[in-house]
Amino acid sequence: MDRFPGGFGRVTATPALSRPQIEGRRHIVSCGNFLAARVADAILAAGGNAVDAGVAAGIALGVVESEMVGFAGVAPIMVRMAAAGDVITIAGLGWWPKLATEGMYADTGAIPDGLGRTVVPAAPDAWLTALENYGTMSFAEVAAGAEDLATNGFAMYPFMSEIIGMFAADHARWESNAAIYLPGGKPPEPGSLFVQSDLGATIRYLIDQEKAHAKGDRRRGLQAVRDAFYRGDIARTIVAYHEGNGGLLRMDDLAGYRSEIERAVSRKFGNADVHTCAPWCQGPALLQMLAMVDRNAVAAMGHNSADYVHHLAEIIKLAFADRHAFFGDPRFVDVPVERLISDAYATERRQMIDRARAAPEMPAPGPALGAASERSVLEPSAAAGRSLDTSYVAVVDQWGNAFSATPSDISNDTPVIPGLGIAVSSRGSQSWASASHPCSIAPGKRPRLTPSPALVSYADGSVMAFGTPGGDVQLQSLLQVFLAIELFGMEPQAAVEAPRFASYSFPDSFEPHNYLPGRLAIEKRLADRVGDDLAVRGHDVQTWPDYPWRAGAVCIARRDGKSGRLTAAADPRRPAYAIGW
Repeated sequence: MDRFPGGFGRVTATPALSRPQIEGRRHIVSCGNFLAARVADAILAAGGNAVDAGVAAGIALGVVESEMVGFAGVAPIMVRMAAAGDVITIAGLGWWPKLATEGMYADTGAIPDGLGRTVVPAAPDAWLTALENYGTMSFAEVAAGAEDLATNGFAMYPFMSEIIGMFAADHARWESNAAIYLPGGKPPEPGSLFVQSDLGATIRYLIDQEKAHAKGDRRRGLQAVRDAFYRGDIARTIVAYHEGNGGLLRMDDLAGYRSEIERAVSRKFGNADVHTCAPWCQGPALLQMLAMVDRNAVAAMGHNSADYVHHLAEIIKLAFADRHAFFGDPRFVDVPVERLISDAYATERRQMIDRARAAPEMPAPGPALGAASERSVLEPSAAAGRSLDTSYVAVVDQWGNAFSATPSDISNDTPVIPGLGIAVSSRGSQSWASASHPCSIAPGKRPRLTPSPALVSYADGSVMAFGTPGGDVQLQSLLQVFLAIELFGMEPQAAVEAPRFASYSFPDSFEPHNYLPGRLAIEKRLADRVGDDLAVRGHDVQTWPDYPWRAGAVCIARRDGKSGRLTAAADPRRPAYAIGW
């Protein structure tokens, strides 16, 4: 009998799926883009493990989704090697340069677009750290697919063309960005060949450096790649551009960067151990949400009933109130994670939920936690801000190893470095200009990251890697999909395709940190059933179209520990795809 699915709640009739659920007997991968999924599958077929394949897909996402995944961006990673059984994280998040100063944008109250929000690029080091410690292949092997797709191009697909067009005016601010994303002054047409020759040359240069210095030693070759990017010609090109255009990055910022390896933050939910990265990202807020879910009571409400949506929306508000007040780089901020995800604290917070009435704004943070926090009055915003996005990759291999990563960083809020074809991480947009906020700016301090991969493990060896793009919607989507599987017994693809909702009743994680008190967006097929009821309870209900890309794109790869069954799901809300063998 398979460990999956479980569950004991009531499920309404499941409509026909728009995509098949993918099954495999050797390996399984689900990825935010179909080309990157194919790259990962090829690595697995060649004998690589989950880490090799996940890294290959992640680098490829920086090509085939380069408008929302930067080759020189961020890449938080989670790995569970079956033999060891523990879950580790690789931060993949850069910090503010040494020239940054505390409160440097306090006068304007805003972190500007461009080089002023650049932090140290982390993704290349994160991929290399994963390969070095948990992979089996060379950089040349895992980067070959990405180099081919950049140099020789790929057919522009509708979603990428649409997103580039949505932010065409932003890309047009820099000649180097416009040359790539607005050829002839407009976004590439769907079906046209999209070539990124400078990016291809950058990847090829790194491959060549590995081959020149490896001398038969895989680790030496990986170090040569790291040195080429962080200490060699690529670093010098990045820094020269910053020095000539008012940027903050210098050679010692790049040379001194390494991604931290840590044990994941975890808590139980029934028989599941749910793992996230530390509070330098928003991940532990998912664990806090799950701690507030009374499994029997929530299951009894029925999946996506009005009671269910209302209850989860209020849980989300409470968790994000604490995220706003307490989360930040743990090297600079004392984040009371264990208290936040504890059963006792969850009971305290859950008692604040009124079953009949929505909290009209973001609740107050937990008053007894004692950490420094931003207590200023929040000003509502008139509209949602510019959406900044990401992607995701999940892999489980034939040995039961699991890989979960959420690479990110966009190309429309900072310049592409001429000659390199890469926009260096603009993740400083997730800091706060206020010096009193836990996510304030300081040299060497990391912004609080929204990209939040997740991983679930069970005592019988079952494992599930899952994640999504979507900024502040990420954890909300993961919560809903996980509960659909764990409480209501849905298969992954059905859980992924079920209608979603998202609260915006908290400050957005991205500059300018817009805040929409009471806002609850709901997919139309769900709003038609429960929207009126939720409005009566005080939610500011806004209806999304069905399957909106802003609701994320959850991908799942899982393995049953008893039967060995491999299953994957990919979200039809974006061009995500799964492949199994």
